[in-house]
Amino acid sequence: MSGLQCLGEDNIWFEKPRYDEAERRFYEGANGPSTHSHHQSSSASGDQELVSRMKSLELENQGLHKVVEDLRAALFKLENRVRVLERSPAVPCAKAVTVQSVKVEEDDDDEMDLFGSDEEDEEAERLKEERIAAYAAKKSKKPALIAKSSILLDVKPWDDETDMSKLEECVRSVVADGLLWGQSKLVPVGYGIKKLQIGCVVEDDKVGTDLLEEEITKFEDYVQSVDVAAFNKI
Repeated sequence: MSGLQCLGEDNIWFEKPRYDEAERRFYEGANGPSTHSHHQSSSASGDQELVSRMKSLELENQGLHKVVEDLRAALFKLENRVRVLERSPAVPCAKAVTVQSVKVEEDDDDEMDLFGSDEEDEEAERLKEERIAAYAAKKSKKPALIAKSSILLDVKPWDDETDMSKLEECVRSVVADGLLWGQSKLVPVGYGIKKLQIGCVVEDDKVGTDLLEEEITKFEDYVQSVDVAAFNKI
């Protein structure tokens, strides 16, 4: 038989749709168990998650039950305490005491002398004036502090022929209230000339250096100039 005749008698190519359908069913059947197993695995995972959530809700519910019980116990204690306070007679007594104290204060206000404050102010003012006067009298008896200074003067003559004893006599002849002359000495200046160095103590409010210089230079026959060599507060 020739090849062409064989192909003419074989009908496999004319029934190809049937073979395709059979192949499709075969592969669907092959993949079917695998898909079903996947669905079972997913279902089992979902059940575990649901069980876990249910356990969590149960624990949370138990905690809420405990909180509610604690609140009920606290409320019960509070109700008992309020009940005891309401039965206690302490509040009326306190109220009575308050009313009585207010009444006593009102009575005291009624008995207050409205003119007593003026008399007390006058008495306080009189005592204040007496104390001030006593302090002023006591202070006036204390001796006032007198400010004094120690002064050292250099009195220069005209030349070496000036009588230095007469010059010192002239200086000491200056008299003033608050002036006290002290020791003196002759100090060589040069070329045989000596100056008179003399000290004194003065009261600052009465005698100053200007006054001393003015009075001493009046003896112009003996005195050329007057200088302050030292000045110290005592």
